[in-house]
Amino acid sequence: MTDTPPPAPEPDAPRPAWRNFYGRRFGHTLRSAQKGYLADDLGDLRPQGVSRDENPARVLIDPQTLFGDVRPLWLEIGFGGGEHMVAMAARYPEVGIVGCEPYINGVAMLLGKIRAAGVGNLAVYPGDARDLLDVLPPGVLAKAFLNYPDPWPKRRHHRRRFVTPDYLGPLARAMAPGAEFRVATDIADYMRQTLEEVPKAGFALLAVGDTPWSDWVQTRYEAKALREGRAPQYATFARA
Repeated sequence: MTDTPPPAPEPDAPRPAWRNFYGRRFGHTLRSAQKGYLADDLGDLRPQGVSRDENPARVLIDPQTLFGDVRPLWLEIGFGGGEHMVAMAARYPEVGIVGCEPYINGVAMLLGKIRAAGVGNLAVYPGDARDLLDVLPPGVLAKAFLNYPDPWPKRRHHRRRFVTPDYLGPLARAMAPGAEFRVATDIADYMRQTLEEVPKAGFALLAVGDTPWSDWVQTRYEAKALREGRAPQYATFARA
């Protein structure tokens, strides 16, 4: 396990011209209300300077531009329908939470929940988390969540999982020393790979088991897992 984070990219270093992305970006046809959320709300919540069109040179963004002040910054990687993210924002109004989700139907669901809850400490990037990690300054994240990620169950697809060096290296670079990284999954082999790979990226394992965190909010994916008889597991790491 390394004691230092991976080196930060130079502010003017070129971003990858292209990178593989696996998974769905679109699902069933959006309802008219969801289309309205995307048209009316997403622009104000979306961080600027993240996409390659906006920032081809990979200039690091100023975290203060996300919420207009200095506050602890948390990241949720793949927020699904947004249940956990909105609940955490309501519970911790003093922090700012950025969520990354490439599945546009999930983004629309989240935007509806944000309207209903009236929370104002969220930012939403509708794309690959790696694009955001590319442009975050080193050590800026105080906490990160990976809840029920795509399991990619076939062995030949395990390299597509988030808990691989291509993802974990940039995440570790962006996290502050001592920052907490939480992983929840109902797939035993995913947790096996998590426990193998996350420490290699510069994290210390603090706890793992079947007891969720005290502020855990069940997601629709966890509810489905329980209905289908799969046992959730929860792991907590700290950035070295």
